[in-house]
Amino acid sequence: MGWFVTLATFLVNEILSEPAYLIGIITAVGLIAMKKSTGQIIGGAIKATLGFLLIGAGAGLVTASLDPLGTMIQGVTGAHGVIPTNEAIVGIAQDQFGSRVAWLMILGFVVSLLLARFTPLRYVFLTGHHMLFMATLLTVVLANGGRSTVAVVAVGGVLLGIMLVAMPAFAHPWTKRVTGSDTVAIGHFGTAGYIVAGATGRVVGKRSRSTEEMKLPEGLRFLRDSMVATALSMLLIYLVMAVLLLAKEGQKTAFKAFATGTGTVATGTGNYLMQSVMQGLQFGIAVAVILFGVRTILGELVPAFQGIAQKVVPGALPALDAPIVFPYAQNAVLIGFISSFTGGLIGLALLTWIFNPAFGLALVLPGLVPHFFTGGAAGVYGNATGGRRGAVVGAFLNGLLITFLPALLLKVLGAFGDQNTTFGDADFGWFGALIGNAGKAGGAAGLVIIMLLGLAVLGGAILVQKRVVDTGWDPGAARDALMPRESVAAPAEAGTTTAAYAKIPPPAGAPAPPPAA
Repeated sequence: MGWFVTLATFLVNEILSEPAYLIGIITAVGLIAMKKSTGQIIGGAIKATLGFLLIGAGAGLVTASLDPLGTMIQGVTGAHGVIPTNEAIVGIAQDQFGSRVAWLMILGFVVSLLLARFTPLRYVFLTGHHMLFMATLLTVVLANGGRSTVAVVAVGGVLLGIMLVAMPAFAHPWTKRVTGSDTVAIGHFGTAGYIVAGATGRVVGKRSRSTEEMKLPEGLRFLRDSMVATALSMLLIYLVMAVLLLAKEGQKTAFKAFATGTGTVATGTGNYLMQSVMQGLQFGIAVAVILFGVRTILGELVPAFQGIAQKVVPGALPALDAPIVFPYAQNAVLIGFISSFTGGLIGLALLTWIFNPAFGLALVLPGLVPHFFTGGAAGVYGNATGGRRGAVVGAFLNGLLITFLPALLLKVLGAFGDQNTTFGDADFGWFGALIGNAGKAGGAAGLVIIMLLGLAVLGGAILVQKRVVDTGWDPGAARDALMPRESVAAPAEAGTTTAAYAKIPPPAGAPAPPPAA
């Protein structure tokens, strides 16, 4: 039996939890199903793998460039509390629940494939690290009541499988609005924030123009280049926070802000400010790397996936990581990040002054990485249905969600609620809190309630798929009818299922969206 556990742990920790390998394998399977040559199969799989490694490299650069900024903000505001970091809490949980997480994740992926094959929810969730995160969350929450390993794995595996096909379905009307086609789905557990952003855009942005149509003075047209605009914006944010920290804490403390990772303590005020400038520029490079990775992976995965869709799960769509939507509205990514982070700051203030004293909720500091990735994606969804106002307000609400939901989740994590970190994205918060509170019934009754909640999520997703997605409902159609004729994009190409919203051509070298199916 020990070798089974070892094999399962190896598959999860070394292959299935590494999205680059998973994507490469899926691409190879698709190309094999399409009867491509050996060279095409190997080349396509390696290129798809490299595309995801590029995304990972960009994400690492983003994290490295944001770490000093987080130190500055904490020093300026004086706030101390929990910083939601998925990787950190998963690492802590692996020591105690490693084998259960492994079995639960494998079972959950198998269940998701069966559901994709035999229900209307034709989605294959390919974001391997988020599968691992959700598997860990379910293990921690279910094991908190002292349940047996078999019960945790069996119930958790079914719940994970349901979430892997249900969440892409809930978001798909909005995802089709973003992409203008039915070739890809979102496979990321920040889905609740994206749906809220898209729905908010419908309400507040009926006559608001797209973020990609910003008319800049001739002298500022260089800002249409998203890499330049992103780097310049972050450069200014860094400089402002650097000056505020220097004024409040003095040189001795402020100069240590960059002494993280490979950074060094600043040697003087000039060096300190120029390190801020460099970090802002590094952030712009990081975003460019992520976008190039997205372009690379789409170029290989989408065509190859047709082989799997035809042979294994007919009509299935790949559900991919949040940055997959970044190329569709690159200005909205930056707007969404800033708006979401603002929402996180206001949420922290509300927790400090109201909800912590009244209900004992933990103080959740706004983590810059989750606010960038989920906030940026929320900005894209909000822009798709509500233009600039939708991007700003929708991402702001996402920031509130990923502040309050982790605080609620901490209440059901047992001993893990005492850690200085927790799960960060929206779906971990609402689903974990829901399952955790249902499990408080204890024994068989608690498991029955939990399974009923899972079935309710599955039933709701099937209903959305049949009544909303399959009928071709476009959440931005009403806005298109109100916008001036010249601002509405050309009709979608044949084979698409939703109209495209107003955009401008991306600058030269920018990542291109995937072709229509």
